[in-house]
Amino acid sequence: MNNKKLRVLVLAGALAAVAYAGYQFGLRQAHQTVSTGDVKAVSGNAAGAASAANKKPLYWHDPMVPGQKFDKPGKSPFMDMPLVPVYAAGDGEDSNVTISPRVQQNLGVRTALVTSGRMSAGLVAVGNVAYNERDVALVQARSGGFVERLYARALLDPVEKGQPLADLYVPDWIAAQEDYLASRRMQGNETASLVDAARQRMRLVGMSEGQIRLVESSGKVHPRLTVSAPISGVIAELGAREGMTVSAGAPLFRINGLATVWVNAEVPESVAAKVRPGDAVEAQVQALPGTIFKGKVGAILPEVNAATRTLKARVELANPGAQLLPGMFATLTFASNSGTDVLQVPSEAVIQTGTRSVVMLAQEGGKFMPVDVEVGSEGSGLTEIRKGLSAGQKVVVSAQFLIDSEASLKGTTTRMSDTQSPDADKALPRHHGVGKVEQIGKDEITISHGPITSLQWGAMTMGFKVSSTGLQRNIGIGDRVAFDIQQGEDGSFEIVAIAPTSGAPKPENKPMGGMKAPAGVAK
Repeated sequence: MNNKKLRVLVLAGALAAVAYAGYQFGLRQAHQTVSTGDVKAVSGNAAGAASAANKKPLYWHDPMVPGQKFDKPGKSPFMDMPLVPVYAAGDGEDSNVTISPRVQQNLGVRTALVTSGRMSAGLVAVGNVAYNERDVALVQARSGGFVERLYARALLDPVEKGQPLADLYVPDWIAAQEDYLASRRMQGNETASLVDAARQRMRLVGMSEGQIRLVESSGKVHPRLTVSAPISGVIAELGAREGMTVSAGAPLFRINGLATVWVNAEVPESVAAKVRPGDAVEAQVQALPGTIFKGKVGAILPEVNAATRTLKARVELANPGAQLLPGMFATLTFASNSGTDVLQVPSEAVIQTGTRSVVMLAQEGGKFMPVDVEVGSEGSGLTEIRKGLSAGQKVVVSAQFLIDSEASLKGTTTRMSDTQSPDADKALPRHHGVGKVEQIGKDEITISHGPITSLQWGAMTMGFKVSSTGLQRNIGIGDRVAFDIQQGEDGSFEIVAIAPTSGAPKPENKPMGGMKAPAGVAK
């Protein structure tokens, strides 16, 4: 029995020795690995930590409530998480947004080069076809009479030049023609003057030279007048009916020609200066797909539509075969007057804010920077860039709104703006205090605070105005708070930032005291 125990002890000792030898070998291997390849990574992390340690945080904030800033680290009063420090960026990097390649792939970030070239197409506008008001003929009754027959009986009837429109019976012509024929049959030395007088009377009653010659050649009375169309077109107005009496000068027909038509196009006020009378125009209508009508700009009407901020461009188009009819919608393409190369980017890359135009410039290392640009004409999916970019740069054409939102949260868009106020560096100083909320009114909060060293104030209880972003929803009566105040133009002090100190109750359990929460704060 003792021998068995001895053998067990010896076996256990051998196993322990083997395990210890393996442990030592593993330590040596691990030491060698760290000392060779992985030491670079370790040193790199250490260097990164040292670099971050050397930077002084600008402030601390809760990423879920980025608008609220704190001047010291600690636990977030909004979420169960520590506050995150925000560091000042390096030289020239304060306007950059950095996105890892993996996130870029997930977001579907695409870029395009800024190119130089001529705009392939000019301005495109939409208008409606109308009659050419300069191609109009008004047919009137030259003499009083009766309408015996109408050849054109309805509006919009097509007519050709020289086509008879109506027959009029004119009683006044009978007497004038009989006097003329009678004077011709007379003999004597004074008959020539009588013939001339009779001929003049026929002119006075409205007879044309052709009708007078017809009476002379035939020697007969012609009491009827046939009214003919002076131009080809359609009957736009019809003022005669069979059997009615008409007086001299009464309008019978109004004929609109269709050899040319007008298209009244709405041109945006911002680009109206590029459209000039005489510029070539091409037009297309849905009723005739594939057919292109040629024309030119006739005039830019001196009137601005107050509702749409557009000017009306009157375009005159040739209308072969009278294919274009009034009332049709036409898409007009104005020829580009630019004979020089311009910078171009895809139109989808431009973010229009209403007050300015922004593009997201892609840089090396996954960095993106918002850049203000001045845009020009647009056509074929491209937009002219007049200022802000150079050829060869890369701009974001997809997911740029997400990047711009991130840049806006970090304030980079404001810092990049060329119109930044010169008084930005002269902001009023802030003064920090700690105290207890005693009362919350509609526009004022009363706090019992400790000494405020920067103002040389002692401990006291006083009321402060509250800015639109000063009061958080989780502030209630009895809370211990930390706050920042600024002096206004009227000499009073206003709270511009306030937050409960550590140990404050959760936001959902706090009364609001009648105050509204600022925009962007979670309820």
